[in-house]
Amino acid sequence: MFDQLESLDAKFQEIEAQLQDPAIVSDSKKLRELTKLRAELEPVVLAWAEQRTRLKQLEEAEGILGDKDMDPELREMAEMEIPDLKKGIEAGEAELKRLLVPKDPKDARNVILEVRAGTGGEEAALFAGELFRMYIRFAERKGFKVSVLDESEADMGGLKEAVAEIEGDGAYSVFRFESGVHRVQRVPKTETQGRIHTSAATVAVMPEADEVDIQIHEKDLRIDTFCSGGKGGQSVNTTYSAVRLTHLPTNTVVQCQDERSQLKNMAKAMTVLRSRLLEKAQAEVDAVSSALRKSQVGSGDRSEKIRTYNFPQSRITDHRINLTIHQLDAFMAGQLEPVLEPLRAAFEAERLQQLQG
Repeated sequence: MFDQLESLDAKFQEIEAQLQDPAIVSDSKKLRELTKLRAELEPVVLAWAEQRTRLKQLEEAEGILGDKDMDPELREMAEMEIPDLKKGIEAGEAELKRLLVPKDPKDARNVILEVRAGTGGEEAALFAGELFRMYIRFAERKGFKVSVLDESEADMGGLKEAVAEIEGDGAYSVFRFESGVHRVQRVPKTETQGRIHTSAATVAVMPEADEVDIQIHEKDLRIDTFCSGGKGGQSVNTTYSAVRLTHLPTNTVVQCQDERSQLKNMAKAMTVLRSRLLEKAQAEVDAVSSALRKSQVGSGDRSEKIRTYNFPQSRITDHRINLTIHQLDAFMAGQLEPVLEPLRAAFEAERLQQLQG
């Protein structure tokens, strides 16, 4: 590990020197690449610098302690410092191992987020609408750009389904653990006897696919245009700007009616279609490889019940890591960190264990 860390440190210093080169500064593409790489290496380099300092301090303290001619007070101070230094070195080594876990190349991508009402009728649709708004609030708090591509409203004001594009560096790394079945337990508005009902909504989080990831041939597409529905004003609702794409080989259907321009809706619908096809292809690979299905945290299987929202007790339970918190109102307002951070830590710990095993 030390050789790898020294190599990364040397690479970081090389990049620092390159970023001072006027020729690099004037090349926007090269500058962007180097700046991104520097940002990726910096946490590792800083953590390694701190660890080197601790290792040097431990060596000096042990040297003082072993020197019988040294001042007794200095030897006493060294003896007191050594346990704390050893604890710091142990924690620093764990942090460095975590930082050296290979990053998923998809983590930096934008996200296609889909929320659908599951079992539970109108109550499920209401919950789906609340989940969708929760994710939008969370994304906006994180500084991501959110574009609602399609919404299908239910009779009582909830959502049958909704699709959004979330743009921002690292969006997939933030949202990746949300795929699955979200269960809600509460008294519905239509319940007259105060009984608690259980309903569910399904969430899919897909990394936005590039054209190079998935090739879609024109002969495999059926394209339909129609008037946009719902919110949007007169011109949106009376022109054929909305687009529906059907991928014939897989019978995958997507639609977009977010923009006034048919061309823009076409481009966004193609983005969603590529992402869905990429997800299907990845699911087929995962089904074959049992190693990729070991972790409930990382599998993202939509059939899994991943979380329960209990409104009477203001309780959220994430079943993948057996975590329960009682902050439901804040969570539904978009403050997802108390659950997402432990999920990320569990995922990284398991990946590290798999790599070491």
